[in-house]
Amino acid sequence: MNIKEILNQSEGRRLEFKAELPEHSDLAKTVVAFANDAGGDLYIGVADDPREVVGLDEDKLVTIEEKISNIIFDRCYPAILPEIKFISEENKHLIQVTVFRGSTPPYYLKEKGKLQGTFIRVGSANRLADEAIISELERRRRNISFDSEVIPDKPVNDLNIDGFKAIFKEKTGEELSDQCVDSILGRPVAQLVVSLCKGGVCSF
Repeated sequence: MNIKEILNQSEGRRLEFKAELPEHSDLAKTVVAFANDAGGDLYIGVADDPREVVGLDEDKLVTIEEKISNIIFDRCYPAILPEIKFISEENKHLIQVTVFRGSTPPYYLKEKGKLQGTFIRVGSANRLADEAIISELERRRRNISFDSEVIPDKPVNDLNIDGFKAIFKEKTGEELSDQCVDSILGRPVAQLVVSLCKGGVCSF
């Protein structure tokens, strides 16, 4: 997709336009939100409403690029490494900041901390993440799903073994023996003191 096509798109989850360098905190929020989500591109030198290529002073491009790098380094944690490029359109100068989907979320503003500084993209806006979303981002970092998350020392008497057997029979038409249940759980139920995953607890 070329720059003309991009400039004709609406702002959204992965795209934002700014006529000039945003306030430091606003830039950091956008970068953090992109990194926590699917990544995204920020074009500086483009007004959004109405959409217009206003451009940046050519003599200040390097200075602006350095400011962007410093803001991201100083305000965002863990480290985010964007790709920053100078581009030209309609004989005007723009800066494109590409933020990639992060591999170590949640990303947040250092000065705010994780609970008050983690942002995500919702449409074209940056929104403060709640604790549930932060937990999901942490699971993504560990590359595990909600169902696979371990619940330490879950008592075996919290498990509805009979209910699980009934559902199994209803779905398959077959009886599930105690030996099969023992095999699923890894040891005889009577001996079990376990750390179960959430998916296992939901199943039982």
